[in-house]
Amino acid sequence: MNDYDGEQDKHISAWDLPFVEDERKAVETTTNALNRRSNWKYEPPENQVEEEEEFAPPTAQEIESIREAAQSEGFEEGKKEGLEKGHQEGFEQGKEQGSAQGLEEGKTQGLAEAQESVNQQLESWRSLLDTLHNPVALVEETLQKELVSLAVSLAKSVIRAEIKTNSDIIFNAISEGLKALPINERQYQIHLHPDDLVLVTEHFSEQEIEKHGWQLIEAPNLSQGGCDIVTQSNAVDVSIERRVKDVLDKFLLEQGLDTINASEDE
Repeated sequence: MNDYDGEQDKHISAWDLPFVEDERKAVETTTNALNRRSNWKYEPPENQVEEEEEFAPPTAQEIESIREAAQSEGFEEGKKEGLEKGHQEGFEQGKEQGSAQGLEEGKTQGLAEAQESVNQQLESWRSLLDTLHNPVALVEETLQKELVSLAVSLAKSVIRAEIKTNSDIIFNAISEGLKALPINERQYQIHLHPDDLVLVTEHFSEQEIEKHGWQLIEAPNLSQGGCDIVTQSNAVDVSIERRVKDVLDKFLLEQGLDTINASEDE
């Protein structure tokens, strides 16, 4: 249906049957198919004058303003669209890169920790297998250490007993220490246990002690049977502990055993 048909439909209505009783009344109330009364006539409007609106072309300034406004509006829309698109693309790209990097780092760290744990477990298993496969060797090693410790203790006990009954031990220690020092030394400070100091002063006269350039100094912290000799430029340790350790270390090394630790040298 076109516009013309629609316009016609607006003017179409039910057509009443003509009134046949009173012709005047029928003329006043009856309408035709166009909803017009039968006595309707077209009357053109009087002095119909169409007012034509004057149209003035835009000035150059107005055209420039319109152009600038359109350009500004287009620029803002393009800028907004570009920012939104750039933000979205950057977000997606950053998210993808961050996820990949985090996954790679997590994988690397996990592998390293797992490798460390595996190494620790392997070391524990090796130690356990060695213990199971070589129980005799472990017992022998432990027994060997205990026997060496016992022998060292017995040797020290024997030496201490010998020291108390043999006064020559302190004189041998002094002689050994003096021989270890340069022959051009003239003054010696000899640190001795109080009991050994008495033995030395009883064995040597004051003139002999002065002649040798000895200065005897009491040292209660030293064990009997040994001494420390100090000169202006040298020092030598001939304490009983040092001498016993040297002898025992030499013996242990000859037997293929470990030497005595400093903490065990008591």
